[in-house]
Amino acid sequence: MCYYTQQNASIEDLKRRFNAELDNEETYLQSDFINGFSHPNIPVILDTSPKLITTDYSWGLIPSWAKDEDFRKNTLNARIESIEEKPSYKDITHKRCLIIASAYYEWHWNDPLGKSKNKYQINSQEDQIFTFAGLYASWTSPITGEIKNTYTMVTTKANKIMDYVHNHKHRMPIMLKKHDESAWLDQSVKMEDFAFPYEGNLIAFQV
Repeated sequence: MCYYTQQNASIEDLKRRFNAELDNEETYLQSDFINGFSHPNIPVILDTSPKLITTDYSWGLIPSWAKDEDFRKNTLNARIESIEEKPSYKDITHKRCLIIASAYYEWHWNDPLGKSKNKYQINSQEDQIFTFAGLYASWTSPITGEIKNTYTMVTTKANKIMDYVHNHKHRMPIMLKKHDESAWLDQSVKMEDFAFPYEGNLIAFQV
């Protein structure tokens, strides 16, 4: 699983990295520690507009049929193995996005209950700025009529490194290789192509 990330790249670095424009500099989130449970607007790139970095989508997917926003605390992550079976995701597997990051964090449990933990920071060995595979949706509040744009991060079975780091869940987010980002945004490419043993070029160190 993945609930905590880092996105500390400057706007100009992001524009150069993706050869894209940013839709709103005033709402651009730049932080060394981002808590997914606060449902932040981490910058993303949608399949419909690959040359635009948008800040209008928040973490924690709300399906179009959800009655309220509380649902999203359960949809920060989506397991790729069951994604086409889950009601929250099965109708949006064609709505793919890139979630931008410079690192993410996981905790190694030193005992069965996790009372003692070591924090690890995970980075890409390929680039200072990388992306996670994501899915997105729009939800309209049945009470206020307000529209919220949201996304979820897709996860897979842990590789050897993350199997050690994330030893109580044995999962990891799908960190995309740079040359595979356009393939993830292409709905004609099978989603299962990004399941384990696919893995990004990651490195982890204790912090």
